[in-house]
Amino acid sequence: METRQIAPGLSVCGQIAPGDLEALTALGFRAIVCNRPDGEEADQPSFATLADAASAYGIAMRYLPVGGGVTAEDQAADFAAALRELPAPVLAYCRTGNRSEQVARAAFARAPAAKAPHYKVLIVGGGSAGIATAASILKRRRGLSLAIVEPREDHFYQPGWTMVGGGVFQQRDTVRKTAAVLPRGADWIRDAVSGFDPDANAVQLAGGMRVTYDILIVAMGNRLAWERIAGLEETLGRNGVTSNYRFDLAPYTWQLVQRMQRGRALFTQPPMPIKCAGAPQKAMYLSCSEWEKQGLLGNIEVEFHNAGGVLFGVPEYVPALMETVQRYGIGLNFESNLVAVDGPNRTATFRTPDGEVTRGFDMLHVVPPQEGNRVVAASPLADASGYAEVDAATMRHVRFANVFALGDGCNTGNAKTAAAARKQAPVVAVNALAALDGRDPVAAYDGYGSCPLTVDRGHIVLAEFTYGGKVSPTLPTWLIDGTRPSRLAWHLKADALPPIYWHGMLKGREWLVPPVPLQ
Repeated sequence: METRQIAPGLSVCGQIAPGDLEALTALGFRAIVCNRPDGEEADQPSFATLADAASAYGIAMRYLPVGGGVTAEDQAADFAAALRELPAPVLAYCRTGNRSEQVARAAFARAPAAKAPHYKVLIVGGGSAGIATAASILKRRRGLSLAIVEPREDHFYQPGWTMVGGGVFQQRDTVRKTAAVLPRGADWIRDAVSGFDPDANAVQLAGGMRVTYDILIVAMGNRLAWERIAGLEETLGRNGVTSNYRFDLAPYTWQLVQRMQRGRALFTQPPMPIKCAGAPQKAMYLSCSEWEKQGLLGNIEVEFHNAGGVLFGVPEYVPALMETVQRYGIGLNFESNLVAVDGPNRTATFRTPDGEVTRGFDMLHVVPPQEGNRVVAASPLADASGYAEVDAATMRHVRFANVFALGDGCNTGNAKTAAAARKQAPVVAVNALAALDGRDPVAAYDGYGSCPLTVDRGHIVLAEFTYGGKVSPTLPTWLIDGTRPSRLAWHLKADALPPIYWHGMLKGREWLVPPVPLQ
């Protein structure tokens, strides 16, 4: 069943059958409008048959046939009313979808306001930060008019990609359908934002629609700028070049690790800020752990090329990481930034203080340069570096009092990790509701971030810290000393964190991360 979106919360398609309803439910549709008269064809399911079947899935239905002397214009007013009354997103169908699109266009032409849906809270971005915030808001205020703008049909657990690249998780463990993780009560606008107009309390969508809001929450993430490394994009996934920063490439990392018997493996880290500053090392350590297990590590020359000047930004965790580097015999290269890749010839070029250096490789794991989301960067919401500019404690925009931002796409000075988004989401939720009620922010984010550094398959250095690199363990140090490799921390990462993400964070369950009152 192929659907196409023609407006926020509205898609059209051809004739559906009762057997399609399960798939349509999985896609997130909550209401269906039938624009095809009963009896046009002998094998056509009647509206009553579909309505009976839809009731089992909790899908509302409306019969507004077009045809047999009834035109799209005739049904325009009732169709507009259906869009106002039915739960979104709505699917309209006829034989091919064309009549449904015609009646929708006629409805929009008659009621221009339908072109600009309005929500009390509009969240841009359906990743971990956006969905967690929506869930926390709706947990506190059920029935609130709230929508999430997100074009992707799949939602990813990005922290799991390192484990896929290390042969611990399967790729399928890190993905769910977006419709399956959206909080109940949130409308899903399956489109991309093309522009922000905060002075008019509006966002522009790529599909041409405009949506207005009382409160805007921006959770669009940052951008992986693969193109800034010459020759990289055309060789990713081939010639021994991989990256755990992409869902489709993480399995290739594990394939390369398993195939490698000898040679040189290069691992890179670009200039900060990046998603999870420990991830470049995690890929390297898990690879070395496997080669060590197979008795191959002595045949493989491993190099870490870091554009920065230190192994890790919080000094308390460096000794344990240096022990790991020495254990695996890794060559450290600081202030060495990857600038070009020649995949067919298997060479990588790095810019260093002494000039450019080219190294041959048999395996190259690349972490791409990262920057602010382009749509945010081109808007009044951005700071000079292209990130949404917010107060570091309240997460409220510094110039627009009804705008908040969180996650990887804002300019707070914390580590860009899922753990940070999990801590930020409840803060943004309560502060956004306070702003909606005309009050000042009531909660503060302390800059918490967590980076479980997988030093081998079975042990983790659990780095946890707040603004300024202050060590801030969640659990008692007698249980987990985050500065030392720990098997318990491994089980936390491998066994506990995925269900906490899927069934806790995305459901608005704020375990160990309640919003802290603003002092």
